[in-house]
Amino acid sequence: MSSLYWHTTGTGDRDLVLLHGWGLNAEVWQNIVPRLSSHFRLHLVDLPGFGRSQGFTPLTLAEMAQQLLPQLPDRAVLLGWSLGGLVASQLALTQPERVAALITVASSPCFTARDVWPGIKPETLQNFQQQLSTDFQRTVERFLALQTMGTENARQDARQLKEVVLSQPMPSVAVLEGGLEILRQDDLRAALDDLPLPFLRIYGYLDGLVPRRIAEELDSRWPASSSVVMEKAAHAPFISHPDEFTQLIMTFTAAT
Repeated sequence: MSSLYWHTTGTGDRDLVLLHGWGLNAEVWQNIVPRLSSHFRLHLVDLPGFGRSQGFTPLTLAEMAQQLLPQLPDRAVLLGWSLGGLVASQLALTQPERVAALITVASSPCFTARDVWPGIKPETLQNFQQQLSTDFQRTVERFLALQTMGTENARQDARQLKEVVLSQPMPSVAVLEGGLEILRQDDLRAALDDLPLPFLRIYGYLDGLVPRRIAEELDSRWPASSSVVMEKAAHAPFISHPDEFTQLIMTFTAAT
């Protein structure tokens, strides 16, 4: 039976829903939960098929967002990291009246490089998909290492991500492949052009998966949104720089 893991904690009077990235689970937020729990009601979610949300077959982006709707609080702030940024964006697009603001972290409306659009090379994602079936654990570990590469504490941060993965049930190969397929195929650039919500985009200057040039591209395309590039961060800024990261969240939400 499919069951979505959704845990609520915190004493604040605003709802903040945290959506993790590919291969991981809600424990990835452990660095920032203590820093935010007095300011928000935090909703920690394992995306369908990941962590404790077991029993799901691979889903499309729209189907994944649909699974979250029954428990989504009204007027919540959505914060999505990487793949979770696409899920949060999809929710904001389909249910704008239920969303107060959108925050994406180290995410892109289109992860794959296309024409002049910066992103991950299609063959890189295809290679990860092919390698999953032959060496599941090593492929996940390689992806986690890419997320922290270049930061001052890269090994320590990568170890923390690996511990998060191992702390909860592992997603199936099929679910992981489905997540990579979303990263490879989905493109929300045009859909988000007219998003009628406060929108903050946070990037890492050293991010090897979501190039920082995307921030400039979207600054021009989405002038109503705002962006911050964290200079010494890579793909997981809430792990490498939790204090700076949480301050950005509190400053943005205080103005919305």
